[in-house]
Amino acid sequence: MPALPALCLRPRDLRRGAVLTLAFLASVGAAASTGCWDREEPGAPAVLAAGATAPEPAAPPRASGTADREAVARAAAEAVAEGKSGKKAAQEVVSRSGDRWGTVYDRREYAAFAEGLDGRWTGVGLWTERRPDGLIEVDKVQPDSPAARAGLRAGDRLLSVDGRAVTGLAANDVTALLRGEEGTPVVLGLSRGGADLTETVRREQLRTEPVTVRRLPGGITVIKVASFTRGSGERVRAAVHAAPAGAGVMLDLRGNPGGLVAEAVTAASAFLDGGLVATYDVRGEERALYAAPGGDTARPLVALVDGGTMSAAELLTGALQDRGRAVAVGSRTFGKGSVQMPTALPDGSVAELTVGTYRTPAGRSLDGAGITPDLTAGDGTEERAATVLGGLGVGP
Repeated sequence: MPALPALCLRPRDLRRGAVLTLAFLASVGAAASTGCWDREEPGAPAVLAAGATAPEPAAPPRASGTADREAVARAAAEAVAEGKSGKKAAQEVVSRSGDRWGTVYDRREYAAFAEGLDGRWTGVGLWTERRPDGLIEVDKVQPDSPAARAGLRAGDRLLSVDGRAVTGLAANDVTALLRGEEGTPVVLGLSRGGADLTETVRREQLRTEPVTVRRLPGGITVIKVASFTRGSGERVRAAVHAAPAGAGVMLDLRGNPGGLVAEAVTAASAFLDGGLVATYDVRGEERALYAAPGGDTARPLVALVDGGTMSAAELLTGALQDRGRAVAVGSRTFGKGSVQMPTALPDGSVAELTVGTYRTPAGRSLDGAGITPDLTAGDGTEERAATVLGGLGVGP
């Protein structure tokens, strides 16, 4: 079965051998909590002009700084034959390759990501990031989660999970340690202000609302998209449709780590009347993503972005900016515009390896560069955006 591409700014789709079926691919194609869940799903709307199931070249070129999938699979197979961990062997090859976004998941980890596609998972409510020095820092704490009730907060350093040191681990691996069965305890070793502390929390089923809507004075509608999980694109379209006639919209993509690319394309369709959203390559073969026709092309629109705007969220922002549909306000986005494809390994683990990059309608590659907003704003981003909308004839 030909592989389907996954656009990651933060992950992916499932490349298979005979073991995994298309149905399994549709249900568990998920991305990691490093901030990249981006992928295409079979049958998703507004997808590839070149056809998602087109066969790959017989000897596809490999971009620099990426892992060779045959070498990864071979290392895993040899390890399994020797009674060793296929995942560990594959990860060593990926690490040596310089593939910044390449990673390897075991069966349990990969299945857990499927929950995230629906905006739910079992964990403690922590988002972490790895600093350049290898330290793991708490980036966000979900309100009313086990971590929040234990008093954890952004800026805490995570030192260990159940006694295992996490310094130097990839963020994906840290997330895998934090997840597990509902009700099971997890012991967190932390550092705050130079003092070490230990907290024991119990994992719970957690959910996030990917799209929330509120109104500002003057009828401006703020549509906050936390991530592009299933159904988020249609929720954006519904929010635009329900906005007061003629009123402006702030599309808040700040802190959005990405998600399902098809959902970002659907969100773009709320503001565009068809046309190109992005192009991308898979091992040298260029493909394209198009918006559906019939979007609201007249309503004044501002996109709010920051350094936490990643991947699919950057893809959406770049499309609206290049198409002259929105003014981007905030700070430079993260800059993750790489394409990953999964490879099934003999022990059931999955290696997701970088195979290319995506580009905006104007041909900009966002990987490593991000998006520069039209207007720079810091703490007063929303106020600045309201001023922009006022200049476009809407607002109080």
